[in-house]
Amino acid sequence: MTGDGGLWRPASGCGPGCLPAAAPDVSLPRRVGRLLGVLGMLVAGAGLAALLPLLPARDRRAALRGWARGTLRALGVRLAVRGRLPRPPALLVANHVSWLDILAVLAVSPARMLAKREVRDWPVLGPLAAAAGTVFVDRSRPRDLPATVGRVAGALRAGHSVAVFPEGTTWCGAAAGCRPGRGFRPAVFQAAVDAGAPVVPLRLAYRYAGDASTLPAFLGEETLWASVRRVLGARDLSVGVTVAAALHPAAGADRRLLARAAESAIHLTPVRAPAARRPATGARVVRQVAPVGAELDLAA
Repeated sequence: MTGDGGLWRPASGCGPGCLPAAAPDVSLPRRVGRLLGVLGMLVAGAGLAALLPLLPARDRRAALRGWARGTLRALGVRLAVRGRLPRPPALLVANHVSWLDILAVLAVSPARMLAKREVRDWPVLGPLAAAAGTVFVDRSRPRDLPATVGRVAGALRAGHSVAVFPEGTTWCGAAAGCRPGRGFRPAVFQAAVDAGAPVVPLRLAYRYAGDASTLPAFLGEETLWASVRRVLGARDLSVGVTVAAALHPAAGADRRLLARAAESAIHLTPVRAPAARRPATGARVVRQVAPVGAELDLAA
């Protein structure tokens, strides 16, 4: 597991200039209503954290999916999904733009998440994350990385999907030059190789008033509250989740090439129609295109 230490302190080239300067375009009463709705979902999340360990796996996934979709709705964010996920287990990898990304991924597939250790101590969300089986990583201890990868592989072998953001930090989602240096960190892809689980790239894209937008991005020194206020004030904000081609690693596949293929699928390669399996060039990986269904638009 050498050569992957950069996973721990990634940095993007984004800053305040990447964010729009638009003023809120919904009324104050509506913004307050949305905020109260979000607070209600957080209270519900606290109760769900206590209930999740008692639920069967299928009911637990349904409860998490419902909570995530309800929270997006309370925020005024519309969810649009294109494509179909394979059955668990799978390593779900996505680009990272906003704190909304976690809700978007859980709303599509209530997978276990890989999150930094500090999340465990967050009010409401920390206990909920722990109850949902989140794998926590201590980024101040690089030597713990192999053990973390082992826990992710163990979750995959046990039949659980695990979701990760291999860029390691958020960026605006617009300019390629703003993306974190070195691209997708390859370490966690070793878990998919070891467990023989497919890697499924998820492409997250945000639109505001019909156009691609950086409005929901959470960048640099900005506070979470400032980002939340910007989202609460947006009239027509949506997040699209596109399920790209599943990558099936062969035994002994190179995790770096696997990471590169997943990154390309998210940032460069459009989703294509179903095709037969075929070897990916230059890597011991088999790629299978996930079936693409009609777009599902869940109005907020």
